[in-house]
Amino acid sequence: MSWTHIDESLARSRVGLVFQVYAGCVGYGRKVIVVELKRICVFCGSSAGFDSTYRQSAIQFGKLLVDRGHELVYGAGSVGLMGAVADAVLQANGHVIGVIPRFLATRELLHEGISDIRLTDDMHERKALMSELSDAFVALPGGLGTFEELFEVLTWAQLGLHSKPIGILNMAGYFDPLVALLDRAILDGFCRDEHRRLFIVDNDPVRLLERMRDHQPPAVRKWIPSTNET
Repeated sequence: MSWTHIDESLARSRVGLVFQVYAGCVGYGRKVIVVELKRICVFCGSSAGFDSTYRQSAIQFGKLLVDRGHELVYGAGSVGLMGAVADAVLQANGHVIGVIPRFLATRELLHEGISDIRLTDDMHERKALMSELSDAFVALPGGLGTFEELFEVLTWAQLGLHSKPIGILNMAGYFDPLVALLDRAILDGFCRDEHRRLFIVDNDPVRLLERMRDHQPPAVRKWIPSTNET
């Protein structure tokens, strides 16, 4: 990731994520930064789903990444939407980085067409490395693994561990219930209003990438007050 800034420093957190420091708090800034989204990490299903729309949209998104000059970071799978996105990037002569734990790197799951494979010891290391390699994150439809990956990067952003753009490509309204759940969490006081601005939701892939490019992360306030504040 390339950063253009004035006189602020870059810091690396204990989970290996790079973020910009503004007066000790991510999101509070006197300086303007411009972030180049070179590598985009895509979270999506190892299943293609029942509706062929999901697979076709994943293929289109892979082609779009290459057209916009982005590299793909993903979970190295050859099946489902994961395989569809990777195949589309490779067929368009784009660069793909696959990150996968050794126990999943079987012939049935590992995409053998990828030359840049990073093997990890476990799932935790896999997610940390995918995050470290990436400048932004996009979630496509998927199951429990996709939800878990999305919520982990959202939680890290909420805690101020990174300020990388997080996008949700809402194919066929797939993520509508999830977004409604997050809005309910804000309404009922389990999340703050500014946490809704930690991620961008759009059903148009071109517009989503443009909004992510221009995204300014919200000020991240301390969520849990100290004993002196209660």
